[in-house]
Amino acid sequence: MRFLRVLVLLTCTSAFAAVDPSLFKDLHWRLLGPFRAGRVLAVTGVPGEAAHFYFGSVNGGVWETKDAGRTWNPIFDDQPVGSIGAIAVAPSNPRVIYAGSGEADMRSDIAQGNGMYKSSDGGKTWSHIGLTDSQQIGRIVVHPTNPDIVYVAALGHPYGPNAERGVFRSKDGGATWQRILSRNNDNDTGAIDITFEPGNTNVLYASLWQTRRTPWSVYPPSNGPGSGLFKSMDGGDHWTEITGHGFPAKPGRIGVAVAPSKPQRVYAIVDAVADGGMYRSDDGGANWTRSSSDARIWSRGWYFGEVVVEPKDADTVYSINVNVYRSSDGGKNFAPVKGAPGGDDYHQLWINPNDPNRMGLASDQGTVISVDGAQNWSSWYNQPTAQIYHVVTDNDFPYRIYGAQQDSGAIVVPSRSKWAQMTFRDYYP
Repeated sequence: MRFLRVLVLLTCTSAFAAVDPSLFKDLHWRLLGPFRAGRVLAVTGVPGEAAHFYFGSVNGGVWETKDAGRTWNPIFDDQPVGSIGAIAVAPSNPRVIYAGSGEADMRSDIAQGNGMYKSSDGGKTWSHIGLTDSQQIGRIVVHPTNPDIVYVAALGHPYGPNAERGVFRSKDGGATWQRILSRNNDNDTGAIDITFEPGNTNVLYASLWQTRRTPWSVYPPSNGPGSGLFKSMDGGDHWTEITGHGFPAKPGRIGVAVAPSKPQRVYAIVDAVADGGMYRSDDGGANWTRSSSDARIWSRGWYFGEVVVEPKDADTVYSINVNVYRSSDGGKNFAPVKGAPGGDDYHQLWINPNDPNRMGLASDQGTVISVDGAQNWSSWYNQPTAQIYHVVTDNDFPYRIYGAQQDSGAIVVPSRSKWAQMTFRDYYP
């Protein structure tokens, strides 16, 4: 559990700042748990490998499973940052993986990143490839036939202005980057989402979001006037803002998705004070209808902004929010398909384009996998990535460690177990 280990290390360093560091050279860390997951914003699978998935934890690095979530292994531990906001596998070469550091969820407590990372060997080794000052990365998409062409939606600093924000493109695998979309080059508007039109890589949709979250402001809306939805017809060289024709005039955060089976069908989940909801276009974004104003699918839109279309059915669309909601009638009516128990607050759903029954779902309780169309899910008690906000020990022998986990309650972890191993049976609230 990386966050717990770092927290204890910082406490020790502060308390013994004047002590000779050589006294600590023989200290060794051991993992106590808990073996239950923490918040995840980024998940993806490998289309040609049905049981192969990756996720990026907001404070635990990148993890991999090759058995559909039965077991997970960390593959990012030797990197200097643990917060991951986006992850993508190159469709034409699944050995190429891009990871964007820095969670882009705009809570009051956020772990920032230091840019983009790339692996060319399936996650065995990683290289830092720039966008160092972006701090929050919301989405990565890779060209379907060229793994060197990659697009990044960078949100930027959460607490103040900075220049490195907006949509960036690299044509050389991350060696160089060009900002191709911003709001008049300002330092306050970043990008939160981007997607291709399936079958036509010249067409992209991207959403800009002007936002700021002060540390003392937790849940109120966080939207500025620079937010908007844009479309490019030439691979990102030029962009046109989508305004009017049924689209909200003052949007906040926008999530966008295009139906693979009907590429002129575009869905957008829009956070807006007066007219938020699910919007749908059947002509490539020229005209829009508000298909649903159901508050369940768009409330707290600064924290949730994911919309996903079933790859083989343009009328089946998911809104990812406090629960996972699914519509089978083109976004008009929604019903929950995943929620408590087993996790609250969902952030990203990846659906296998070749087999839509196979899904990866990221939530505040880690990543779970379904192989039967969201009827059953793997466990989240196999990912020691819990975010522990506070930690303290008692005076018992063996002693116990008490912590408070983000969105999962307080937990007690023993310093040793009578079972000769640390398992979930040792942890209790």
